[in-house]
Amino acid sequence: MNRGFYTIMAAQFLSSLADNALLFVAIDLLITMKAPQELTPLLKLSFVLFYVLLAAFVGAFADALPKGRVMFIANLIKICGCALLFFQIHPLLAYAVVGFGAAVYSPAKYGILTELLPPEKLVEANGWIEGLTVMSIILGTVLGGALVSAAGSTLLLGFDVPFIDTPINSTTEAALTVVIGMYILAAIFNRYIPDTGAKYAHQERNPIKLIADFANCSATLWKDKLGQISLAVTTLFWGAGATLQFIVLKWAEKSLHMTLDKATGLIGVVALGVAVGAAASAKIIPLKKSLTVIPLGIAMGLVVMIMTMVHSVVLAYPLLILIGMLSGFFVVPMNALLQHRGHVLMSAGHSIAVQNFNENLSILTMLALYAIMIRMNLDLNVIIILFGGSVAGIMYMIMRKHAANQKEHDSLALIGEHKH
Repeated sequence: MNRGFYTIMAAQFLSSLADNALLFVAIDLLITMKAPQELTPLLKLSFVLFYVLLAAFVGAFADALPKGRVMFIANLIKICGCALLFFQIHPLLAYAVVGFGAAVYSPAKYGILTELLPPEKLVEANGWIEGLTVMSIILGTVLGGALVSAAGSTLLLGFDVPFIDTPINSTTEAALTVVIGMYILAAIFNRYIPDTGAKYAHQERNPIKLIADFANCSATLWKDKLGQISLAVTTLFWGAGATLQFIVLKWAEKSLHMTLDKATGLIGVVALGVAVGAAASAKIIPLKKSLTVIPLGIAMGLVVMIMTMVHSVVLAYPLLILIGMLSGFFVVPMNALLQHRGHVLMSAGHSIAVQNFNENLSILTMLALYAIMIRMNLDLNVIIILFGGSVAGIMYMIMRKHAANQKEHDSLALIGEHKH
């Protein structure tokens, strides 16, 4: 891997670290404001909203400029969103602006990999980027919890800059200052990302044509026999992962009697499992064998249901690590396969935009359903059983679809042979 790749990794890590820490600072802010409980999952929903709304446009934007510059602009948008919280803007609105920046950032961060590296390095690069993203989720989650904890805020507010009277007087303001600092660091790294020199055909500017083009790319990927399976799996994975984050927070509070700053550690534990699983599968599973990992998705859904029987922290840790490992092991090969198919069928920026649209639509849907269940005061154990059962059931259906595709492919190959 070359130096440009490591610069991208550093920028990506810092930006994602800040995104994840900010989520928990915003959750803490909602608790302080005594906001209704169902607003908590809606925070993440507001973040991913622009991924869905802008899906047709961000791919073209990422392909129109050098990717490093796109990532720099995106980080500036995130800084603005974060700064809004200083001015008493509602957390849902401010976090949505940060999500707008993240939506612009995403196609560039993945698209530059296909410009910078040969196809045989893509699985390894994906292992790196997924591993680092997961690491940033772990550290960002723990950092977010630490920033809003009593000890963290005392430490931050205890800092005094000589001869300067800073307007930072609350826990939230101190935490936000740290998060903005990380976004600024990420933006500095963005300036050092090399221009790969990749040029794409003139980018369309007409919104109607962009939407038509996006719909066409989406249909192409969903019709592709390998593309549809990998897209279905990653779509389900991201929706389930985002919802699981909030289920674990609620579970920690209800079953394990933990406060928010302690509960964030449990989310870190799931993410640690994902990192281990992702690293293992990047080493063991070649691109050709990527579809053999689908049964692990079914296992993950079933294992989630065991949460209803766990009431001690000692048992919670190994269970959450196992859930994470199963997730990480099956998502990395699927991601690599999806990017490979996307790159073969269309440009990198467009295929990532299709992927983002589907994955974030899944996050929106699953979080909205979870918020409705919380609003209805459904028992948490019922929610966990419904969630785990749905994940396992949908993964089983995807596995059956893949088997049907294989049969169809084999019979078509036989017909072709008979013709000869």
